[in-house]
Amino acid sequence: MTISDRHRRILDAVQQAGQVGVTRLAELTGTSEMTVRRDLEHLADQGVIERYRGGARSLTLRGEEPPFTVRAHDGHEAKRRIAAAVADMIADGEAVVLDSGTTCVEVARLLTARRLTVMPMSLHAVDVLVGAPGLRLLLPGGEPRAGELALTGPLALASLAALRFDTAILGCCGLTADGMTAYDLEDAAVKRAMIASAHRVIAVADPAKFTRTALAHVAPVSAFDVVVTTDDALEEHTGALGSAGTIVRRV
Repeated sequence: MTISDRHRRILDAVQQAGQVGVTRLAELTGTSEMTVRRDLEHLADQGVIERYRGGARSLTLRGEEPPFTVRAHDGHEAKRRIAAAVADMIADGEAVVLDSGTTCVEVARLLTARRLTVMPMSLHAVDVLVGAPGLRLLLPGGEPRAGELALTGPLALASLAALRFDTAILGCCGLTADGMTAYDLEDAAVKRAMIASAHRVIAVADPAKFTRTALAHVAPVSAFDVVVTTDDALEEHTGALGSAGTIVRRV
């Protein structure tokens, strides 16, 4: 188990139970209590748990999105594989609108050497793309969400309404047979506007997203032309996507 996998397992256990002792976390992760204590110190520094003597309690509600800094290290190799597959689907000369989220930042890294027009909806992705020599970078308006740095609000929606893109690349908080969901209401509105502004819509989702439903409904499964995930995604979770006419690409 990698460090990021161990942190994710600890976070999931603490969030589900509310609070968990060090001994139980050591059993769940198959490591020593000393290692778990170091992990808890790291996660406490990230602001997602609170330490107490002998364990930790969650500071993130079940309906809240884990912080960007935590998610950035979660399943990094899988996100890079998904990003590489998405980048291969983009032809030079396309106009692309790129969503916020950690997987979309990985996509941005792979677009820096391409001849494209790209409008990123996240300041994290802007930071990656700025200065790319062959890329035309369009900056939307909007208010950045703290930590996430996703651009939302009326100015972001107006930027999307004024343009038409060849491809929209969307991240998600949850993607089930009932459709895509997001934790943040304004983020959900931006995603819907991205879908409306693009000829082709690609969704990126690691397998965990297929078992998760967040607060705000974004769009039905039929709104997405392609969903890119990893090859360990279960057929029982992706079958509904194919039934709705969406292509599921495993990488």
